Amino acid sequence: MSEQETLDFAEEFARYRRTALAEVEAPGPAAVRRTVRGRSRRRLAATATTALALFGGSAVGYAAMSGPDHRPGPVEPTPSVSASPTPPPTPTPSPAGTSSSPTNPVPDGRFSRSQLLGVPVTLPAWRAGPGCPTSQTRLTADAREGANSLLALDHGDIDGDGAVETVALVQCVLGTRGPMQVVAFDRDKEGKVTTVGRVVATTIDKPQWLFALDVVGDGTVRVQVGDIAPGGGWPAEWSQRQWRGYRWKGETFAQVSGPTSFGQNPHSADISVTTTDLVLTTADDGSRTGTATVRVRNRGTKPVAHVDLRLGVPAAVRPDVDGWAPCEGEPQDSSDPVICTLGRLAAGAEIRLDLSFRLAEGIALGTGKADVRAWPMDAGFDLLLDVNDADNQVRMTYR
Repeated sequence: MSEQETLDFAEEFARYRRTALAEVEAPGPAAVRRTVRGRSRRRLAATATTALALFGGSAVGYAAMSGPDHRPGPVEPTPSVSASPTPPPTPTPSPAGTSSSPTNPVPDGRFSRSQLLGVPVTLPAWRAGPGCPTSQTRLTADAREGANSLLALDHGDIDGDGAVETVALVQCVLGTRGPMQVVAFDRDKEGKVTTVGRVVATTIDKPQWLFALDVVGDGTVRVQVGDIAPGGGWPAEWSQRQWRGYRWKGETFAQVSGPTSFGQNPHSADISVTTTDLVLTTADDGSRTGTATVRVRNRGTKPVAHVDLRLGVPAAVRPDVDGWAPCEGEPQDSSDPVICTLGRLAAGAEIRLDLSFRLAEGIALGTGKADVRAWPMDAGFDLLLDVNDADNQVRMTYR
């Protein structure tokens, strides 16, 4: 570069300094000293480079570096401009199956008693048939005839999905009894009640009654079942009770704990009855008389304190003298049916009764049928359960 070019560059730079400094309001010396002390060499170099860059081009830069030593003027430092913050790294998705919080949480299937009573539900089919409603029916809080009564409920995660379901004990009220079942309910995405399935139900044989339910921590539904239903002459206390556990297996519930059968109930017996037909013939006094042979047998393994024998003959056909001596006291001949109470009957023993009847003169009687029924009783004259009551009643033809 020629000497003249060098002088021209120096003059141009001097003119720049005079113009820039004239437009800057200089602060006091103390501010200048603070500014100078607070800057590092790197900051000084960066500031000088920035000033030179205003002129653009390599010649200006060359003149600044090869000219006399230039100290910074008394100016306030230029505020540094913060760079745009670096966005945080995008989290790497967890491998499938390891996420601690599912994307779509499972609906909570917990329903209170009032909530379950306030909406229609669908129940599994009742063994009693159409007499008990199932589809979109309302549960009731009381035992109304022909309605489904809500007896008890509990909650727990029965299907292992991490959400709670509701389990209810329901009875279809028919007379003094009616079938019972334990049903599991859940909630769908719209919040409506859905039916998971039936846990257990009463049967004609056993169990005949459900007393209570309980859902434990592992999702097992525990149900207290009884071998006999109260009523028919015996109290609920006579029922043998067992706790049985049931688990959801994906499509149905299956028993996983507790007994699977009942032993013979201590309040039970097994007796049977048979009879011949009653044929009435005309006696010397114009009345008609006849005899029927009735046999009562104890088929059980223990004695029976008493036997209640009832014969449903027409009211005009009354007990005669012969054959009624084994009855405890006089037979109740004015009742309908005729009642004969027998005493103790040992295990395996049989009693034969040749029972005579009389029809008064002038009373017409056609051919008909009468029920003859025998029932075991304990020492307090309470009816016992008969383990095979199909042979406790027969029909007698009279004519």
